[in-house]
Amino acid sequence: MSEVKALDTVEEERIQYIVVKIGDEQYGLDISYIDNIVRMQKITRVPKTPMHYRGIINLRGEVVPVMSVRNKMGLGEDEITDKSRILILRLELQGLVGILVDEVKEVITLGESEIDRSAKSSKKTDTYINGIGKNGDDLISIFEISAIIDEVEA
Repeated sequence: MSEVKALDTVEEERIQYIVVKIGDEQYGLDISYIDNIVRMQKITRVPKTPMHYRGIINLRGEVVPVMSVRNKMGLGEDEITDKSRILILRLELQGLVGILVDEVKEVITLGESEIDRSAKSSKKTDTYINGIGKNGDDLISIFEISAIIDEVEA
């Protein structure tokens, strides 16, 4: 009987997510992808690139491509405010990639039991979401990083 009890008390893996706001919705990104969070700065447009590709920035001497998640998901044009940030993601294949978000809210920790992987709607954004996290009364769409970044090349 004590063996069964020991198996039940095994803790689930908990992952930290950075919660960002895009439009009126909250999204979570696995914090292990985040290299840096920078304030808005001049983005140099690159000709003949997709509309969601905003351009490039110079981050401590390194050229980093920046994309608009809002634009890519079909949520309209970016509204740059004093809360807008560029999240610098460190990805295995692409290296550094920046994504533009409306606001960085907080860091939360969620276990697998707090994420509903089957929650789907008919929204266009579903291909970019791999689950819905429950943080108290808030619902947070968890980004599928590979689906968002797949077209960006440094």
